[in-house]
Amino acid sequence: MTNLQESLRVVRDKMLAACQKAGRASDEVRLVAATKKVDVEGLRDAMGQGVRDFGENYVQEARGKIEALGPGPTWHMIGHVQANKAKYIPRLFSYVHSVDRWELVEELDRYEKPLHVLFEVNLSGEPQKHGTDRDGLRAMLERIGALRFVRAVGLMTMPPMADDPEKTRPYFSALRDLLAEVNGEFRLAMTELSMGMSSDYAAAIEEGATMIRVGTAIFGERS
Repeated sequence: MTNLQESLRVVRDKMLAACQKAGRASDEVRLVAATKKVDVEGLRDAMGQGVRDFGENYVQEARGKIEALGPGPTWHMIGHVQANKAKYIPRLFSYVHSVDRWELVEELDRYEKPLHVLFEVNLSGEPQKHGTDRDGLRAMLERIGALRFVRAVGLMTMPPMADDPEKTRPYFSALRDLLAEVNGEFRLAMTELSMGMSSDYAAAIEEGATMIRVGTAIFGERS
């Protein structure tokens, strides 16, 4: 068994255990492999092990991989989107997890390509992190009816770094509660919660994650 096979087995077993603990079906959670600095051959190996969702942080790195692999994978933009890179997003990606400002939403909609977006919410208030606050989220959702091609499907967050997953759990439950609040407030039906990474994805699943972004636990440390 290769290292990749073993790593994926461990991740999937842990995902299943977390789903069972939370009384959820295993197919409610999508594993998005975070592939920053993973080469094309590494992605092909992951596809051979059944991985179909890849998350990239940088447009320029993703373009070559997406073109090399062709149809098959579902691509997720999980990093911050710079204004001058927004024009590439609709052609390359199916999901954007990191929408944090209305100007970006408008720009993405302008290219007339269907695109699923999640709003990144900075629940910790850390100034070094991207993401909108609760008021900013509500201000964007008030205008969501103006969009023609972009579809709002959920929320994303990145809690403060912590060695103990229990320290990040409150942020996951807060995002779940916020999703329910804004769905009711704006009469929306968003379902996606993108939360949880290599160190805390089991806690995220127990708190309702529908997408987990896992890199190191699958591919190991990258420089």
